[in-house]
Amino acid sequence: MKFAPFLHATVALALLAGLSACKKPDEPVGPAQKAGAAIDTAGEQAAAKLHENLDKARAAGEAMNERARDAGNELHEVAKDAAQDASKGISKATEEVGKKVEQAGEKIQDAAHDKK
Repeated sequence: MKFAPFLHATVALALLAGLSACKKPDEPVGPAQKAGAAIDTAGEQAAAKLHENLDKARAAGEAMNERARDAGNELHEVAKDAAQDASKGISKATEEVGKKVEQAGEKIQDAAHDKK
């Protein structure tokens, strides 16, 4: 008689195992779950597109900064050359004024000697 309780327990376990094996694998997907999945997919696609556009904008900004830096460097060189040219022009003008003052001084001296 000790065998009967063991047999009953084994049959009960077998029935439970059989019933759990017969359970549907997944719950059916309802319209709300389908809509949620579609929203998730659309959100993921939108985020990917947004990140792609942000990367493009970041690259364009970096390229613009580089072009602006190059233009600034070029402008600096042009301004430096112009300042050097102006400095040379001022030096030449100063030299010419010096010559004219010297000539005027010589004329004044000649005029003073002629009056003696």
